[in-house]
Amino acid sequence: MKFDIITIFPGIFDSYFGESIVSRARKADLVEINVHNLRDYTTDKHKKVDDTPYGGGPGMVMKIQPIYECVQAIESVANAKIKNQKSKLRSSLRSRIILFSAKGKKYTQEDARRLSGYDNLILICGRYEGVDERVAEYIADEEISIGDYVLTGGEIPAMALVDSTTRLLPGVLGNTESAEYESHSEEGYLEHPQYTKPEEFMGYKVPEILLSGNHGEIKKWREKNSSLKK
Repeated sequence: MKFDIITIFPGIFDSYFGESIVSRARKADLVEINVHNLRDYTTDKHKKVDDTPYGGGPGMVMKIQPIYECVQAIESVANAKIKNQKSKLRSSLRSRIILFSAKGKKYTQEDARRLSGYDNLILICGRYEGVDERVAEYIADEEISIGDYVLTGGEIPAMALVDSTTRLLPGVLGNTESAEYESHSEEGYLEHPQYTKPEEFMGYKVPEILLSGNHGEIKKWREKNSSLKK
């Protein structure tokens, strides 16, 4: 699976994607992550990616031109890579363009599962007062929000999406059952409580059933103690 992230702050991603599960997935060639600097697709000497809004108002709005040029470049590279492959394979490749926006659909685990089935996700990170509405109308396939609060840009949502979809890919998690049993994996429920050593800490004990070795009873306990999402 391939992720192409469009941003004006490419360095933000270096640390996060260089650690933990996502890093291991990259090293194992299970995912490919390309970060594109939007300023490289501007046409003026100042590499300007934003301008004042038509109709007036505060702040600056990200321009459609460099975003369009960047998406075109990403798609042309993808097409070139599969140019010599069979047409059946070409037609089966699935790509999706996502714009992170405060007015987008709220992102859920169901969306993570859906998007993990694509071959290529192009992620557009907005900044400033917003993005020219024509990007949402004519370039992006969908708009996504990760919550009802305001962030400075789309970079954190992009990290969240890459992380949540990557962990669902075959071979990424060390334990094949991890993704199945963790929170949100079953619609409507959160994962059961987890404990580890020591058995007792300052008088606080691990539930006896988890120490019993009776896997049938442990399974029942975990099912009973899975929380219904509010």
